[in-house]
Amino acid sequence: MTTQVEPIYDRKEQLKQVQEALLEGEQIIAVYDAIGLGTGFIGLTDRRVIVMDKSFVGKKEALTSVPYSKISSVSVVSNRSIAGQFFSSGSIAVHVGQHIYEVDFRGDKKTKHAHNVILHYITV
Repeated sequence: MTTQVEPIYDRKEQLKQVQEALLEGEQIIAVYDAIGLGTGFIGLTDRRVIVMDKSFVGKKEALTSVPYSKISSVSVVSNRSIAGQFFSSGSIAVHVGQHIYEVDFRGDKKTKHAHNVILHYITV
């Protein structure tokens, strides 16, 4: 029997959006608010990555689900001036075919956690 763990989240309304999109038996690991243009948040479940994409024309947005099996890699995006301290940058890139979802976080701990969760599920 799997133990239900309380998800980590930044904003209650974003957590609620991910909860409404869950499949039966799916569990949320974390929902992190994203900063910058294009992405509203990233949700991590035990089955997929959910990205709120706000980059559509006409103020449209899409809740995009990406199964871990479709992710080819996950990268930490770093500013060269950081001198090798990759996780201090606060950004990851999720590679899905020819598309890359770049997500900027508020804080390096969220960056590292999101990266490590995705890496775990794409390498099992």
